[in-house]
Amino acid sequence: MIDRLEKEVDMLERHLQVLRMVIENEPIGIVKMSNETGYPHHKVRYSLRVLEEENLIEPSSQGAIQTDHTEEFVDDLDNKIDSIVDKLRTMRIDDTAEIEG
Repeated sequence: MIDRLEKEVDMLERHLQVLRMVIENEPIGIVKMSNETGYPHHKVRYSLRVLEEENLIEPSSQGAIQTDHTEEFVDDLDNKIDSIVDKLRTMRIDDTAEIEG
């Protein structure tokens, strides 16, 4: 159950790392991103596809570039992550709590 969440968080981390690289180095291609991150080409390509579907990047002849929606997403990202972290904290089961069975 928790393993799935961990895999999703790892994938989100990769997507955000790819987005960060696009923002900082646009236009940038798959090969350069793969070389700099150590992620295989197919994983970078998948992250780019997800980011494009979310309208956060778009392809150009020189490589991926950000869209008009990227800045708004980035501005709101920290608040969304903080909200999710807070929610996860409320889901903890206290070590001292008695679990009835």
